[in-house]
Amino acid sequence: MNKLRDWLSNLMYGRYGMDPLGNFSLWTAVILMVIGLFTRSNLIYFLSVALLVWCYFRMFSRNHSKRLAENDKFMELKDRVIGIFRGGSRTHKDKNYAYFRCPHCRQKVRVPKGKGTIEIRCPKCSTKFIKRT
Repeated sequence: MNKLRDWLSNLMYGRYGMDPLGNFSLWTAVILMVIGLFTRSNLIYFLSVALLVWCYFRMFSRNHSKRLAENDKFMELKDRVIGIFRGGSRTHKDKNYAYFRCPHCRQKVRVPKGKGTIEIRCPKCSTKFIKRT
């Protein structure tokens, strides 16, 4: 058992691994495979296998910067979609304020617009970060 664990540890050393985008694509592929079984559609089954291959490609990749950039884009899109259902439309109506996410705890912070580049302190975790309003 220790040999298998050591072998897997050596295999994944330096690899990117799983992240929220990989998790989403893996579960989407599984759901598409189940749908493909019931509908007997080759197109859906092919899409699920392609998504699964892409998920494993990302997981075994050694290019951390590109995978991290892909995951950041996914998280921004996810925040926009979820924000619509959680009352995030207020941010579009509020023209006097800009909204940012804390890079440490992901807390939404509201700051006045038009102040230039400012240092923002998160009220939840007290992390300071610099953004342009």
